[in-house]
Amino acid sequence: MTDSNARQGVFAPPAQTADQQRMRSRHERAARAFSVTASGPEAWGWRGRTLGRRAGRWWLRLVSAPVDKRNARLWEGTAAADSALPRSVPRPRLHDVTEWTDDAIVYPAELSEYIAQPALQSGGPVLTGDVDLPRSWWGDLGSALAATATVPTDRESVRQNWVDRNFRRFLGIDPVRIRETTTGHADLHWANLSRAPLVMLDWETWGRVPVGYDLGLLHAYSLSAPATAARIRREFAHVLDTDAGRTGELVALAQLLQACSRGVHPALAPLIAHRAQELTHTPVPTP
Repeated sequence: MTDSNARQGVFAPPAQTADQQRMRSRHERAARAFSVTASGPEAWGWRGRTLGRRAGRWWLRLVSAPVDKRNARLWEGTAAADSALPRSVPRPRLHDVTEWTDDAIVYPAELSEYIAQPALQSGGPVLTGDVDLPRSWWGDLGSALAATATVPTDRESVRQNWVDRNFRRFLGIDPVRIRETTTGHADLHWANLSRAPLVMLDWETWGRVPVGYDLGLLHAYSLSAPATAARIRREFAHVLDTDAGRTGELVALAQLLQACSRGVHPALAPLIAHRAQELTHTPVPTP
């Protein structure tokens, strides 16, 4: 990630030139609304539905979606995190928000603190090589997750009904019961974590998750970097090596296998399937 607060280069601009122009013009409109000037490199999101750029000491991010697909819970996640999480959780602070509708498309925009230190992985959430991080960084991550866990919320990021519908298909086992939950980031991966000093990015999806889910995700995204994956298991054995932590990790693996079945992270798919098989002792087909 060469520019901060976004996964620079992860996704391409929209395929249609008209959509690129539409997003750029709406991004400029948001900049005028916030009285800032965006000058940094463009950072496009999934299928060109988001566009972020640096604007001086701020990061300006624009989202677009048809009105009938407005996702209030997702779009309010950053603001909700900003007000609910303790200051000890290192994250970009939100400065302002706005939203408007043009031609049946809704445009939420956020202006947040620009974070100078780069993310640990540019180009996507999957760690492509081992990272050498100081002991203090791992301690800071553990402290941040522990502080997040203390926050009460009715935001539910992982639901039992998803497990009930999908475990047999993706893991080949009966659905587990989620008996222990915690408040978590819910999208913990290497493009959302900065180098020291630690900052945790992208709080859109935060909420209640199974214990072990966040760490299970991070571990899964590290499987192609064995030394780092092993470090995660050592640092957080007190979570991952419990019955509740195993359940949370299985949920994370099943969700990633669903993503892999749709063509996401193809190189990681066999490693995730192998890890799932280690936990379930049941053959798991590679997507």
